[in-house]
Amino acid sequence: MLSESSLFLKGVLLGSVFCVLMTVLGHIRKDYGKRRRHSEHHHLQAPNEEILTLAEGERPDLSESFRVYCIILVKPKDVRLWAAVKETWTKHCDKAEFFSSENVKVFESVNMGTNDMWLMMRKAYKYAFDKYRDQYSWFFLARPTTFAVIENLKYFLLKKNSSQPFYLGHTEKSGDLEYVSVGGGIVLSIESIKRLNSLPSIPEKCPEKGKMVWEVSEDKQLAVCLKYAGVFAENAEDSKGKDVFNTKSVGIFIKEAMTNHPNQVVEGCCSDMAITFNGLTSNQMYVMMYGVYHLRAFGHVFNDVLVFLPVNGSDND
Repeated sequence: MLSESSLFLKGVLLGSVFCVLMTVLGHIRKDYGKRRRHSEHHHLQAPNEEILTLAEGERPDLSESFRVYCIILVKPKDVRLWAAVKETWTKHCDKAEFFSSENVKVFESVNMGTNDMWLMMRKAYKYAFDKYRDQYSWFFLARPTTFAVIENLKYFLLKKNSSQPFYLGHTEKSGDLEYVSVGGGIVLSIESIKRLNSLPSIPEKCPEKGKMVWEVSEDKQLAVCLKYAGVFAENAEDSKGKDVFNTKSVGIFIKEAMTNHPNQVVEGCCSDMAITFNGLTSNQMYVMMYGVYHLRAFGHVFNDVLVFLPVNGSDND
C-alpha cells in the first residue's frame, strides 16, 4: 500500500514538473514565434508624392528600366478566360506567356505536361528564369481570373531593388506560414526567382507535390520553398496602407463597402492605385479593360509623371 502511495505521489510530482516546464517552453516559443514573424514579414508601401519631383530627363530612363515578364497559368477549360486575358491586360506586360497543362490548338502556350498546379508553377518559374534571366527584372504570375494593371505594378516597384529577394502580393496566413495568395497575383524579383531555382537540388526543402503527405495549395508550397531560400512574404500596400493586390473583384469590394462604409462607397472600396483584382469572368475582363484604359472623364487633365511605354511591336492599347 505504501509502495502504491509512493508511486502515486511521484507521478503527481513528475506531472506537475512537466506541466510547468511545458508552460515555460510554450511562452518562450510563443514569444520567439512573434519576434520571428515580425522580422520576416513586412508591409511594403508604394512610393509617395516624392516621385513627382523627378526631373523630366530622369523619367524615360526610369520607366524603361522596369521590365515585367508575365506568367499566366491556364488549363484547357479556361479557354474563354484565356482569350479575354490575352486580348486585355497582358498586352501591357513587357512580355506575357501562357503556361498550360497540355497543348491547346487555338492558343499558343508553353505545355507543362501536368495538371498539378504546383508543378505547373514550379516549371513555369524555371522556364522563365532559364530563358529570360538577363532580360527581365520582375516576374509576375497570375491566374486567368485575375485582371492586372501593369503600369500600377511598375509604379509600385519603382523604388524596389530587383537584386534583393522580394516576394510580394496579398499575404495570408495558414498556421505559422505566411504566404502570398496566388489569387491576387505573385511578384518575384530576379533574385528571388534565382534562389527558388537553386532549390530543386534540395528536395527536402522544396518537395514536389507527389512527395507531400497532405494536400497543399501551390501558393503555400511556393512560400515554403522561398522561406528556405531566405525569401519571405511581403504584403503590398499603397501609401495609405490599403492593399493593392486584391483577391476579390471590384463588384464584391463595392458591395462590402456599401455595407461597411455606406457614406464612402468609392473611397472605402479599394486603393486608387490597385494592381490586381481576382474572380473575374471573361466579360468582366473587357469591362475592366474599358474602365482602366479607355474611359476618360471630360475635362480631366493628365499630368502623368511616368509613361511606361510598350515594347516595340506590341499591340498594347
